[in-house]
Formats: sequence, structure tokens, C-alpha cells
Amino acid sequence: MLANLPIPILQAPMVGASSFEMALAVSRAGALGSFGAGAMAPADIEAETRRLRAATDRPFGVNLFVLEPASPGQDEVDAAIERLRPWYEGLGIEPPAPPNDFAPDFQAQFAALLRAAPPLASFTFGLITSEQVAALKAAGVYVVGTATTVAEARAWAGVGADAISAQGAEAGGHRGTFLRSAEESLIGTFALVGTVRQAIDLPVIAAGGIMDGRGVAAALALGAAAAQMGTAFLLTDQSGASATWQAALRQSPDDPTRLTRALTGRYARGVETEFMATMRPTEGDVPAYPVQNRLTQPLRAAAAKAGDSQLLSLWAGQAVSQAGRGDAGELVKRWWAEARTVANDLAGRLA
Repeated sequence: MLANLPIPILQAPMVGASSFEMALAVSRAGALGSFGAGAMAPADIEAETRRLRAATDRPFGVNLFVLEPASPGQDEVDAAIERLRPWYEGLGIEPPAPPNDFAPDFQAQFAALLRAAPPLASFTFGLITSEQVAALKAAGVYVVGTATTVAEARAWAGVGADAISAQGAEAGGHRGTFLRSAEESLIGTFALVGTVRQAIDLPVIAAGGIMDGRGVAAALALGAAAAQMGTAFLLTDQSGASATWQAALRQSPDDPTRLTRALTGRYARGVETEFMATMRPTEGDVPAYPVQNRLTQPLRAAAAKAGDSQLLSLWAGQAVSQAGRGDAGELVKRWWAEARTVANDLAGRLA
């Protein structure tokens, strides 16, 4: 599939920021649009896939988070809620009662994904089984696994994935790490692409810190089959990011991002906020994803309504200051033209 894309760019499936309109614009431009379905109900996954398929005959992708059912102890949940109480009260609202569930059931989501059979399915946070990969392939789905280390890439190759999304440390949003700790898996994009290519014989998608045509050209020069871009799309016309999120990105200083697990219980990269900085000394105590994520959802929703960016998850990659503006499809075409110009210039210099 990747070799047949007119433009070897994948739009990252960002939960909360990718949208139907974004995926459609990118795919129609000749690249591959996608949407993040990690927080979706199974029926919504099928409906959104049908909607995209009806709107375009170009390939697109759907991403799921690979999660086991969460079963935290009551004491852990109560402590997490009390830790968040001052932040809720600062917005004039009460913390949530302990919820009955923390995330959509992955197995039900996977069953819906298999029924929907999008052209491409990608997975983050963990590894699906070889039987699940085989079922997707039998349905005509191209399977991409997210890896932050060579060992994770080998694991995906072992279950039969078609390609690897090599997520470098520069990438915005949640880390896809699943074999070692996040701290041990912070490998830069270009180093990761090279070592994964050396280790396994599968197409590699470079993800993290790629913001324009020069970055795309560099990724392809290193042997990547395609470049995945996420942060580059956050300020586009089709972005699903909230107005408060986008405004904070526009106003962010140089090198504004940090890794945190305070917001969701899984390390993620975003523009540093007051919440992140204040919670840093105790962020190791928060319950793992999806528990902390569920407990902060009402807080973040209220903060977005109030226009308070300091309590939001302002996910973004390290090069956020280069985020594109305008139509997502037109940007894809511009980036590809830039990449071709860079390649031609280099060919002349190296001749």
C-alpha cells in the first residue's frame, strides 16, 4: 500500500485533533488520512469508516489503542481523585465520582474495526495477536504497528504486521511504548528509523518531528517508506483541536514541549502547562492509563469551556512552532513539492 501512495505522507491519527474532514482532505490530496478511534464506541468506529469510504476511493487509516481492561483498586482511585480535587475546585466544580469503566473495551473495538475493514489499521500502546493480524489481512486490511524501539518493531514483525510506524522521541501525544519503560524508549526518529530498517525487513514509517517537505525528504533519504506527520496538521483548517488548544500552540515559546504522565497516566509529549509543572513531583503516583485519563476528562472539558489552557492536554511534538496553517490537503501537496525540490537539489550537489 505505501509504495502505491502518490504522496508518501501519512497524517497521524490524533485522538481529539484528527477529524473526518482532515482525513478526507489528506487522502484526496494523494497522501493517507486517518482518524484516531481509541476513544470511540465500536458502533462509531464502523460508522466513521463507512462515512470515509463513501466520501473517497483513496486509502485511509484507523488507529486503535491496544488496552487490557482496567481494574484499579478503590483506594488507588480515591487517592487519584483527591489529588485532583484542588484543580477541580479551582474551576468551581466537584471532582467526579469513581466511574464504573475507564475506556471502551478494546476487544469490542477490534471486532468493529474488523467488520469495518478500513484500508489500513494501525495500533498503539501494545501488540495484537498473530491471529488478529491474520484476520485483518484476510479482510484486506493493511496492518501497521507502532514501535518506539527495535525490540517493539521485532515484536510487530513477529505477529505479521505489514509495516512499522517508528515513533521517535520528538513525536507529540502519547508514547506508544509497550515493552520497556518510556524513559528507556526515547530514541530519536531518524536513529530509530535506521536501526529498525537494519533489524527487520518491513516498510518503516518515520514519525516524530517531521513538519515540512525537508523533513519528508530526509525521512525518505534514510530509507523510510513514508513520513507520518501529526503536529504539522494541528493548526490546519480541518483540525479537530479546540480553539483553546490551537491558541496555546500559536503562542507557545521556543522548545515548549515536555513529557508528562500527570494528565493521563501514560507518558505523552505536549506544551508544558501549569498542571504539568505542578504535578511533576507526584506524577509517578498517578494511576496508569486509562484510569488517570478518565479521571481528568471532566477537568479538561471544563477547562476547555472556560478557555483555561493550563489544565488542558496540549499535545504537540518538539517542532510545534513549524505547524502548518491552511487547508490540510493543500499543505500535503506543498510539502511533497518541497520534498521533491530538496531531492533534486541534493542530487545536483552530489552528482
